[in-house]
Amino acid sequence: MAYREVIRYLNSFADYEKNLNYSYKETLKLARIRGFLSAIGNPQDSLAVIHVAGTKGKGSTCAFTAYILREAGFSVGLYTSPHLHDFRERIRILDPFVPGGKTTAGDFEGMISQAALSSLVRELKPGIERYNRHSKYGPLSFFEVYTAIAFLYFKRRNVDFAVLETGMGGRLDATNAADPLVCGLTPISYEHVQKLGKTLTKIAREKSGVIKDKGAIVISARQDKEARQVIHKRCKRFQASLYEVSRQIKYFRARQGFTIRGLRKTYKNLRINLLGAHQMANAALAVGLVEGLSFRGFNVADQAIRRGLYNTSWPGRCEVIAKNPLVVLDGAQNAASAVALKNTVLENFEDKKIILVLGISQDKDIPAICGILGPLADEIILTRARTWRAADPKSLSLYFKRKPYLTQSVKEAKLLAEKIAHKEGLILVTGSLFVVGEYRDA
Repeated sequence: MAYREVIRYLNSFADYEKNLNYSYKETLKLARIRGFLSAIGNPQDSLAVIHVAGTKGKGSTCAFTAYILREAGFSVGLYTSPHLHDFRERIRILDPFVPGGKTTAGDFEGMISQAALSSLVRELKPGIERYNRHSKYGPLSFFEVYTAIAFLYFKRRNVDFAVLETGMGGRLDATNAADPLVCGLTPISYEHVQKLGKTLTKIAREKSGVIKDKGAIVISARQDKEARQVIHKRCKRFQASLYEVSRQIKYFRARQGFTIRGLRKTYKNLRINLLGAHQMANAALAVGLVEGLSFRGFNVADQAIRRGLYNTSWPGRCEVIAKNPLVVLDGAQNAASAVALKNTVLENFEDKKIILVLGISQDKDIPAICGILGPLADEIILTRARTWRAADPKSLSLYFKRKPYLTQSVKEAKLLAEKIAHKEGLILVTGSLFVVGEYRDA
């Protein structure tokens, strides 16, 4: 199979990131991916896994964790979703002693090559088709196939650790077929309420489903009361050891950088290159995850933590891609992330004239996102990404008091933003990772 055929084949599977018209609990079956993984030798069982679930900050936390472990001299598999440009970005290996933070718009450091992906798809295709013909749970989805590819790739490359980000939820997520050394929970808030549930308690039950092994080591971000109660109950059920940011793990700003008081020691004068106070919280959670490995016999030096945090690169999340005018990209796609972005902008760019380029998917909390980000802007440009999930800019305009510009493509929005922006202004592109990815491509 040529690479184009590989892409067509992978795109032939049901993709529930794009098609939202399905029943979450009836469609997603953990037994289905487990059955297929068993058929290919359970590659996930050979991996030392750090598993991260939650609502916001999952990708950043995974990136911080992976870069710290890489700086400690380990080879680290990093599996994240969604992607900005190319779904090969989802499967990456950070090899030790390679300078961190190097990335380009079309090439994420360490992502799986076209040749490697093609080889694995060719190898697995007969088994996939055979499994789908006989599966009592229905055919594999795109995310399940891709997760299996990631597990097998990481096993073949003999990575020391695999850092896995859940897709949606956690309990039924394909990544939950792996048994982690340590699992982490980023802040849980309202997201995918049509699938996960309309209360924070129901959403937290799905997210905390990654806690499933007796004696698990769990590191949690600071949580709202309802989510925290669910996590505590889950940990009690599985006799898991729970360590929480703001309790056993603390962080605070210092004169230079910030300080994390971790499970083992205190790390002073830390610096990161990701904007926003919320990224300090994500960094603290990542340090907790790395320190949690000490309960499994792995210890990481202070300098690796320091260098790993500083070298972490996570494109599309409060990322500055241009100056004069400043262009900041952030894939904030729920209310909690929009609040974090708003606070970051007010803290770092309060004196800037802000041109907001905003596109949101139909299934998101559109009124909340518009209500949070709209007051920030001096000018608003509404747009849509190249996906049927994108909300119509005209429908978005109903949520703004001032009249926004309406565009029908990200490229059109980019040209308009550049035309009306002054050199001292800020173009803020957000609302969807689809929009951020297309803007970055353009």
